[in-house]
Amino acid sequence: MTRLKFLLSLILLFALARLGYTQPTYAEKLGFPKGARVLILHVDDAGMSWDSNEGAVRALEKGVATSVSVMMPCPWVSGFVHYLKDHPATDAGLHLTLTSEWRDYRWSPLTGKPAAPGLVDSEGAFWPSVEDVTTHATADEVEAEIRAQLARAQAMGFQPTHLDSHMGTLFAKPEFLERYIKIGMETKIPVMLPGGHNTMISAQLPPAFVSYLRQTGENLWNAGLPVLDDLHNLSYDWKYPAGEQTDATLQKFSTSKYIETIRQVKPGLTMVIMHCTSPSEIFRYISESGKTRKGDLLAMIDPELKKFLEKEGFILTTWREVKERRNKLK
Repeated sequence: MTRLKFLLSLILLFALARLGYTQPTYAEKLGFPKGARVLILHVDDAGMSWDSNEGAVRALEKGVATSVSVMMPCPWVSGFVHYLKDHPATDAGLHLTLTSEWRDYRWSPLTGKPAAPGLVDSEGAFWPSVEDVTTHATADEVEAEIRAQLARAQAMGFQPTHLDSHMGTLFAKPEFLERYIKIGMETKIPVMLPGGHNTMISAQLPPAFVSYLRQTGENLWNAGLPVLDDLHNLSYDWKYPAGEQTDATLQKFSTSKYIETIRQVKPGLTMVIMHCTSPSEIFRYISESGKTRKGDLLAMIDPELKKFLEKEGFILTTWREVKERRNKLK
C-alpha cells in the first residue's frame, strides 16, 4: 500500500469513527439477535494463587461469570487444571503471561532465561511492568513463550477455548500483537481482540490504535475466528472506599459499579474482564489488590447483579459458544 493510500485509509477510518460505527456487530454476524447485548463475563488470573483459583471457581459456580483464563507459568496452575479436568464444560483459556508484577511473589518464563534473556529481570523472573517487556524482549522471544505456555496446557490435557493477554502486554507493541494474532489463526484458537465498534474501550486507547484493532478484527473474522465488538476493563480503576470494608458494604459498592458500567454497554459481543479472588490471610503478602479482587467476586455472586442482567435482557455466552457459532458460518 502506498503512503497516500495508507493516509486516505486512516482518514476514512477516522471519519467513520466520528459518524459512529454502523457496521453489523460481530454478535449479529454470529447469529445473535440484532441489537442484542451479549456478554462474556470473564475471570482473569486463575492459576496465580490458591486465592485466585478459589475466587474463579466461586464466580463460575455460584455467580454469573461465564469464562476464565489461566496463567500457565504460575504456581497454582496444577490445582486449577485438575479442577478443569473434573469440570470439562468450563470455558477456560490461556491468560498469556509475560510479566511478574508482584514484589515478593514471582514467576518466570517457561522457555527459561537462556532461551529468552529479554524476558527476564535480574531475579530471573519476568519483568514487573509492560514497559520493561517492550523495552527488552524481542518478538521472537514473545512468540516462543506463547507457544511454550500453550504446549504446557495441552501436555496437561487442557485445550484452551481462547487466548488473552495478562496486563495487556501483547497489545503494547505491534510486533507482539502480530505474533499473538498469528498463533491464534494458526491454531484456530480464538484470541481476545476488540475489533468492532469499541465504544467502551476507545476511551482508553488512541484513535489510530482503535482503527488498527478494527482492521485486525476483520482479518481475524476472515480467518474463521470470532471477534469482540468491545471490551469492559474498568474495575481496577474504580476508587474503592478507604479503610476496612465488610463483605456487605464491599459487595454493595462493587455491584453498583458493575451495574452502572454494564448498563452503558452497546449492542454487540463484549467481554467484561474481572479478577475474582477469595483472599486468604496471606494474600496481602502477594498483592495489595485484595479489596478490588474480592469486590469483583462479591459482585459476580450478588443476586442483584443477576437480576439486573436478566431484567435488562443481556445474553451471557462463552468463548466456546462463539467459536462454535463462527464454525457454523463457514
